[in-house]
Amino acid sequence: MRAPRRLLLGLAVVAVPLLLALLGPLFAGEPGPRAVSFTLGGGHWLGTDFVGRDVWQQVLHGGRTVVLTALAATALAYAVALPVGLAAAVTRARWLEELLMRPLDVLLAVPSLLLILLVASVLSPGAAGLALLVALVNVPDTARIVRAAAAEAAARPAVEALRMQGESWWRVAVGYVGRSALRTLAADAGVRLTGVLYLVSTAAFLGVGVAPDAADWAVMVDHNRTGLFLQPWAVVVPALLIVALTTGTNLLFDAALDKKGRRP
Repeated sequence: MRAPRRLLLGLAVVAVPLLLALLGPLFAGEPGPRAVSFTLGGGHWLGTDFVGRDVWQQVLHGGRTVVLTALAATALAYAVALPVGLAAAVTRARWLEELLMRPLDVLLAVPSLLLILLVASVLSPGAAGLALLVALVNVPDTARIVRAAAAEAAARPAVEALRMQGESWWRVAVGYVGRSALRTLAADAGVRLTGVLYLVSTAAFLGVGVAPDAADWAVMVDHNRTGLFLQPWAVVVPALLIVALTTGTNLLFDAALDKKGRRP
């Protein structure tokens, strides 16, 4: 499939969950009276959930936390990883590179979800805390990718020429090395956001970062799975929205990078 078609397909796939996540709470209205659990019809478009709440209203409320937490976690991970990775790639001091990267290797050895669960068992984080935890477990891998992408550019003669001209560290690291690695980092950002979405959803599925009765797509899947064969929409709809969000994001980044990389 060509890049323009993938771009349109990605936009179409990601538009529905993204619009529901960002604009859904504005149109959800006030919650109505609860009905019988796991029923279809009765004025409920998608039936009711495990405690008799309207599933459609829960869907409208449940996406904003997932999307905002994932975006915040990805941005925070790059905010830390970019300066660390660029500094490790540009520096000539071996000890500084070791000081920056070796502690991240230790953190990288711990499984991400396990680390989140261990911290959550002690601190009980909310949505902001979950974003910080997800960002923390993504920093080591992100920093290594930044360093690997920037190392090739940092070894070019142009970097040595910039140093001999007396250019600042910012000009060398960001203006030249960072720009040279931009395409690789943009590709990683698309994959990273997808992984973060899955990690945030999995953590919410396990009850980390959200209240037990919160309107959240991942929580909806967890709580309503016992009634899957009685009222499937309470599980299928939020699960499909999460899958569409991650798949559409990947298609968008892939198409955008493919289009940018083509020569006229």
